[in-house]
Amino acid sequence: MPLALSLALAAAPALAQDGAPKGDAAAAKAKNSMCIGCHGVSGYRTAYPDVFDVPKIGGQAPAYIVKALQAYKSGARNHPSMQGIARSLSPQDMADFAAYYGGAK
Repeated sequence: MPLALSLALAAAPALAQDGAPKGDAAAAKAKNSMCIGCHGVSGYRTAYPDVFDVPKIGGQAPAYIVKALQAYKSGARNHPSMQGIARSLSPQDMADFAAYYGGAK
């Protein structure tokens, strides 16, 4: 295999990761009011997670959170409330929420 091709293949994963926004948990904390009503906040419980089977997303893998939000935004995942919310999110917002909730318990 030519050296240039080997180097390109080795660098491909790093290049793909560089294109994704890096999550900022502090930024998400400032804009997560649309999430906490249903998904709850650390140290406080709402009726939604228990009564309405809303998933608790604190501690969930950040990559999973981003993929789920992308699927809601595209319509691949069906839930009217989540689709409406996800459509308003930028890729940076999704990364921020993933960092925030991925680090929470």
